[in-house]
Amino acid sequence: MVQVYGAGQLHEIAARAAGAPPLNIVHIPSDLINAINPEWGVGLLGDKAASMIFDNTKIKSFSPEFMCTVPYEVGAKEMVWWYDADPSRQVIDDEFNDLTDRIIATYERAWEGL
Repeated sequence: MVQVYGAGQLHEIAARAAGAPPLNIVHIPSDLINAINPEWGVGLLGDKAASMIFDNTKIKSFSPEFMCTVPYEVGAKEMVWWYDADPSRQVIDDEFNDLTDRIIATYERAWEGL
């Protein structure tokens, strides 16, 4: 089974699995992320700056006998169950949240007054 998804699709599937409301995905330019946080940004520049799809073709090229038997939608639900099963796994990363909030706020300010 070959599964092909865009990054937004992966996030939407994960959100549904977690019972979250519909997402408001904000597409931030890689250059802006790099300007705010080079540690994150450098990995997004170059070939990752363009739209990407995610599939399991690469592993199949190294291991032709590999067979994906769990659709991503099912795997996403299993990941949610794993986190839900143990409160110690449910750790909020305030540093991550603060950084993503800062990136989004900076992006939104760029549009003010246009």
